[in-house]
Amino acid sequence: MRNIETHYYTADVEAMTAMLNKARSEERRDRALVVSARLAELAVHVHQQGLNGIEAAELIRREAERYENESRELH
Repeated sequence: MRNIETHYYTADVEAMTAMLNKARSEERRDRALVVSARLAELAVHVHQQGLNGIEAAELIRREAERYENESRELH
């Protein structure tokens, strides 16, 4: 006769999934907060420096490039 143990880890898997989803959500929230603060800084800079539309667009383009480079470094 064979001894076969069957283990069910559904509770563990569900708990781990919930923990990962919470961590992802918190990371997205934190990242959105950082981006929001950076955009506010850029807006203040544009206003204080009296940048025209072309200069402001160039500033935003450089910022987008910075985010793209950061994304590449993380992957």
